[in-house]
Amino acid sequence: MGIRLFDWRDFPILLRYRHRGLFFDNASVLTRGEMLVPIGAMLSYFAHALGIYTFLYTDDDQDSEPILGQVTHGQGEEVAKLSFLAPETVLEADKTLDILDRMAQQIGNRGAFHLVAEVQERSAAFDKLRDSAFALYVHQRIWKCPQEVQVKTNPSQWRDIRSTDLIAVRSLYSTLVPALVQQVELLPAENLKGLVYYLEEELLAYADIRYGQRGIWVQPYIHPDARGVTDQLGDLLQNLPNRHSRPVYLCVRSYQSWLDNSLEDLQAQPGPLQAVMVKHLAIGKKVRNSFSLPALEGGQQEVTTPFMQSERYE
Repeated sequence: MGIRLFDWRDFPILLRYRHRGLFFDNASVLTRGEMLVPIGAMLSYFAHALGIYTFLYTDDDQDSEPILGQVTHGQGEEVAKLSFLAPETVLEADKTLDILDRMAQQIGNRGAFHLVAEVQERSAAFDKLRDSAFALYVHQRIWKCPQEVQVKTNPSQWRDIRSTDLIAVRSLYSTLVPALVQQVELLPAENLKGLVYYLEEELLAYADIRYGQRGIWVQPYIHPDARGVTDQLGDLLQNLPNRHSRPVYLCVRSYQSWLDNSLEDLQAQPGPLQAVMVKHLAIGKKVRNSFSLPALEGGQQEVTTPFMQSERYE
């Protein structure tokens, strides 16, 4: 079996698979649509700088269908996301584990430390990912929000995030998100996008927002001490900037499952429980030989300092 990046010779395969993908990145599918299979593959061919990598796997067996797999990985980011596998029959193939392993190795060589995938639990895809050393680290549920909600707050108490909010947002994130999740998913160092909600100068909520032609993705982080959560969520949904007629999808992680009751009150439609899984591509390892720091300005030499480096799986 061979593996290589998608190129112009593979467009006939791409057209054949355009409606036959298995998707593992909810935000991309719900905001851009399932046509990301052909669009994403074409973008990966013309501009790798976008962080989209589409791989083609072929087998010596003439009766075996070639397989497409796509991963997104931004420059310098530690986390990559498994976008799709195609065709849908790939889960029935004996070579699926080898394909996932090769894809992980390829993206690991490009600098990713973790490969993340979202799947419905108790599914064939979940079992395959587990067999390929993906581990479950959090559950989530996607809610489709109504077009109109009744709100009691006017004007809206949410506003656009500013650079001065960064420290408060990071503090809220560290308070709410379990350490296991933070090991994989860290807030960006800058350029956060979304809305914040303050009460008496205390940040009580942050909503990360992603826009696409097909929909809007909202990831809320709301402090348990916040009051009137149903009203605040309704205020958020009703006053999303540039919503127009696009559907809104709100992702609730298991550590904030108490938001489910408020979303039910707002007549949002729940999706199935999903597993967010990760395959670790690198581990920390101590170097056997340590080094000493030099003495500074005639002072005493510092004690030997251990050094940490990363060892990537090959």
